[in-house]
Amino acid sequence: MESKVYDKAYKFAIRIVKGYKYLCETKQEYVLSKQLLRSGTSIGANIAEANGAISQADFRAKMSIAYKECLETKYWLSLLKDTNYIEERAFQSINDDAEEIGKMLWAILKTCQENTKNQKLITDNR
Repeated sequence: MESKVYDKAYKFAIRIVKGYKYLCETKQEYVLSKQLLRSGTSIGANIAEANGAISQADFRAKMSIAYKECLETKYWLSLLKDTNYIEERAFQSINDDAEEIGKMLWAILKTCQENTKNQKLITDNR
């Protein structure tokens, strides 16, 4: 599966898993970090599902879920930073990655929306 957003999300998921292990082993934080693990790894999983979509609507739905999981991940990262479980520098680095993935997903969703509008125009003009 070759896609920039998939590759970035996969590398991001690896960072999330490593961060989860760090939070559990070093900070003994299990609740918030589990939420971060779930949402942070779900981004790439939903992109992978979207790449196997059987319809445009299915593709859009999976990419939309990936985008929402990205937003949720940013929430958990902020909460972990603001409760002093992760340092500002570590937060900034991984949050920047989440921000970049979110922008890529948003652009994909906007393109899907435009394609849907164009398809409707073509269908309506028949």
